[in-house]
Amino acid sequence: MSKKKKAIVLSSGGVDSTTAMAMAKREGYEIYSLSFRYGQRHAIELEAAQRIAKALGAKQHLVIDIDLAKVGGSALTNDIDVPKDRTNQEMQREIPATYVPARNTIFLSYALAWGEILEAPDIFIGVNAVDYSGYPDCRPEYIEAFERMANLATKAGVEGKTRIRIKTPLIQMSKAEIIRTGIELGVDYSMTHSCYDPSPSEKACGRCDSCLLRKKGFREAGIPDPTEYVG
Repeated sequence: MSKKKKAIVLSSGGVDSTTAMAMAKREGYEIYSLSFRYGQRHAIELEAAQRIAKALGAKQHLVIDIDLAKVGGSALTNDIDVPKDRTNQEMQREIPATYVPARNTIFLSYALAWGEILEAPDIFIGVNAVDYSGYPDCRPEYIEAFERMANLATKAGVEGKTRIRIKTPLIQMSKAEIIRTGIELGVDYSMTHSCYDPSPSEKACGRCDSCLLRKKGFREAGIPDPTEYVG
């Protein structure tokens, strides 16, 4: 009997990473969910990631601690205002203050290390280049470059035992398409958390880029948004 294929799935507890995990599950992968406590102000997302890993039957959910607040430079890790009420045009035009320096590179590097130990050559990441906040590390050319590097930088890649693949099933999908796909796969989006700046009572602000993109996605998908927003 052949062994079940394994995949690392980066999980933020949000819509995109949860949908990517559901898609990996549909493809028959044994899921190893990977999240990070990196000093983010919205650390409530880790509770969501834990719920999702359990609900989707992940073999393991690993949370790694990295203090990116020491590096600074982001509204998600430092005392910098989270941008609110930006238009779609503004989101596409400039890289926002919520950009965390090199975050996806750091996260993918940890996934690469864990995947090498687990002999899991496939890494799923829910990056999206359509409805996104202008982050440079969500673009297809970045993912392609990281995959090339991964196969040069690991023992498994150099020895030719396996080819490491960075899988981005959502990269050319709109948020509405992502949500519709998740609903078809049975995802319960009430488990997810998207807000960058939740209230002390853990309600979503409804005004940050992530909340606005989430609202837009559910609205365009014609599906009720289960999120509880402030006000």
